[in-house]
Amino acid sequence: MRKILVADDEKSITDIIAYNLSKENYKAICAYNGEEAWELFKTYTFDIDLVILDVMMSGLNGFEVCKKIRTISKVPVIFLTARAEEEDKVNGLEIGGDDYVTKPFGIRELMARIRLRLKEAKRRKPYQQNVAVCGRVKINFTRYEIFIDNEPVHLTPKEFDLIKFLIINRGKVFSRDDLLKTVWEYEYSGDARTVDVTVRRLRAKIEKNPEEPEIVLTKRGIGYYVEDAQQKRRRTRIKTNISSDKKENQNANNDLSNEKKEGVND
Repeated sequence: MRKILVADDEKSITDIIAYNLSKENYKAICAYNGEEAWELFKTYTFDIDLVILDVMMSGLNGFEVCKKIRTISKVPVIFLTARAEEEDKVNGLEIGGDDYVTKPFGIRELMARIRLRLKEAKRRKPYQQNVAVCGRVKINFTRYEIFIDNEPVHLTPKEFDLIKFLIINRGKVFSRDDLLKTVWEYEYSGDARTVDVTVRRLRAKIEKNPEEPEIVLTKRGIGYYVEDAQQKRRRTRIKTNISSDKKENQNANNDLSNEKKEGVND
């Protein structure tokens, strides 16, 4: 299913577009301001097939979001705006927009433009994202550069190939044999410890605490992976619930201890 990022600070418009996208078997990812649109795009960089941006959003406007998107992707961008001046249209197209739709617009016209831009993107020579952002990690595939919290980190070629592969395929768990065949390009089952050693060295360079990794994770008994957005939200929620339970238990223990002390004093 094709995924389309829809960003407009008028929720009614976003909801109408999302509803009509679902009717044509597209999945809408909705944002209601520029900052949220950019964060969602970074999260779903490899999954988004087209972006619809309202120009006059609060915070980052649509033009500013498009400029950021163009630093890492050539995904088709359609602007929505009530501003119909020719100068605005030219500006939007020159900064990297593919189409410009003025409000009020007909939903059938918008859907036709979406289909057209997706069809054109499919005909174009397939492109590879040059840069990906995944949480604290920013990786430039063509320059073989990686940054953690905006600080450059030196990796060996194999460490870079491994993190690149896991980020491109985030959300999927790969066994050691899978990684030996794809990253090391072994045509036979090699020594699985080769993968473990490389992962250990990679974690030492990119993790805050290599003993409790947050980037390259282990699925016990299976292999290694980098989380996608859904997995990360689920892990964060579980972690928050566990922390909350521990705090409640601690408070209960403190209350019980205080009651015992009061009983002794009585």
